[in-house]
Amino acid sequence: MKNSSYFYLKLETHRLTMPYKNEKRRIRVLLPKDYQVEEDTHYPVVYMHDGQNVFYSSEAYSGHSWKVIPAIKRNPDLPKMIVVGIDNAEQDRIDEYTPWKITESPLPEDIALGGGGAEFAEFVIDVVKPFIDQHYRTKPDKSHTAMIGSSLGGNITAFMGIACKDQIGALGVFSLANWIASAPFDHYITKEKLDPEQRVYIQVGTQEGDETDRQLMYGNMKQAYIDCSLAYYRQLLQGGLPIDQLRLRIFADEEHDEVAWAKHLPECLRFLSEEWHS
Repeated sequence: MKNSSYFYLKLETHRLTMPYKNEKRRIRVLLPKDYQVEEDTHYPVVYMHDGQNVFYSSEAYSGHSWKVIPAIKRNPDLPKMIVVGIDNAEQDRIDEYTPWKITESPLPEDIALGGGGAEFAEFVIDVVKPFIDQHYRTKPDKSHTAMIGSSLGGNITAFMGIACKDQIGALGVFSLANWIASAPFDHYITKEKLDPEQRVYIQVGTQEGDETDRQLMYGNMKQAYIDCSLAYYRQLLQGGLPIDQLRLRIFADEEHDEVAWAKHLPECLRFLSEEWHS
């Protein structure tokens, strides 16, 4: 019998109410092969930010998606999982993915950005995750719950890894943009107790940064991205995470885009899923 059904993955769409914004947000759920027939099986869940960029290149901001579906199809060694893409707020993306007001940038003083990250994190933990756990056969415990994000999506992932450590056991932080509010993050991660059981994959390229970043920061953009990832890695170590539960990848000449992130997503998923148990 041919593996004709092997590649069958089902994508379902929901719109969930954001209580603090009085609006609905699109959430898409990618179900693993044979989800409908494996009625007694429960699955780990991977939550991904910037949901518009997760599944289809045709709707991705850059014209290239994370290619999650091809990644799963082409890497059959990966464990079966449910992937949840949470759309970003588009024009309000910076506010939603940044827990603190941005004060370390060349922006005019009358332009206020950032500060909505904590409320967005509450939406994910109090609305999205309970909905997913109620409507799908998940393994809702911390050790089978992962979160992945890039750039500002990496910022909110790193923040939620601390703020919601009792519910998120694995993090994929790509191209961390913590330079946008480094001082408050540094203060936060040093004063909070970290979870020594978490697994964290960190990735950055040596050619990161774009013209949008230039409007928001001083100095060398490429070095800033590298410094952010190195600092975050060091902070996790100092906070008690064992070195074998961290993976830091610095890729020569890779840029700040989904092409790079998609290329290494399978490695990230392999690393984050090492402690998943069937």
